[in-house]
Amino acid sequence: MKNFMDLVLKRQSDRKYTERPVEPEKLKRCLEAARLAPSASNSQPWSFVVVNHPELVKKVGKAATGPLSSFNTFASKASVIVVIVMEKPKIIAEVGGRIKQKEYPLIDVGIAAEHFCLQATEEGLGTCMLGWFNEKKTKELLRIPEVKSIPLLITLGYTPGNYKHRKKIRKKFEAVVKYNTYE
Repeated sequence: MKNFMDLVLKRQSDRKYTERPVEPEKLKRCLEAARLAPSASNSQPWSFVVVNHPELVKKVGKAATGPLSSFNTFASKASVIVVIVMEKPKIIAEVGGRIKQKEYPLIDVGIAAEHFCLQATEEGLGTCMLGWFNEKKTKELLRIPEVKSIPLLITLGYTPGNYKHRKKIRKKFEAVVKYNTYE
């Protein structure tokens, strides 16, 4: 990438993958980028379960398929699925969150997930963050304790050469940016 904005423009939610496996060093750099993400009071309220065994990827991917048979079916075709597990934040972040009525760990996980996805884009890999999945089934498959929460899954893999990069369709800058007052 030439600069950060090029990376931001290139990153997208990819829903088609080839069978090419992701090199361990590329996966490790993505995980390292996520690990280094900032968090409230440096709580780092996450752990990452890397699912890269092909049969297990299929099972976890199937757990991400929604009530309609075509929903998230691409997940089982990814080379890797990273399951983000919510961990207990530091007490100061937890108390601060209660006082301010903010869920800092969810914000932190979102930042870590985007760090992962941006690094993947830099590595020439495709990703898609999934919020729709059968959490109970995913926990069973990966032996994640029932008391833990899984806020996101991230699919990872190589996209086909003919896979289109989509133009970003977003609200106009003026519609979302306000200076000095909301009104």
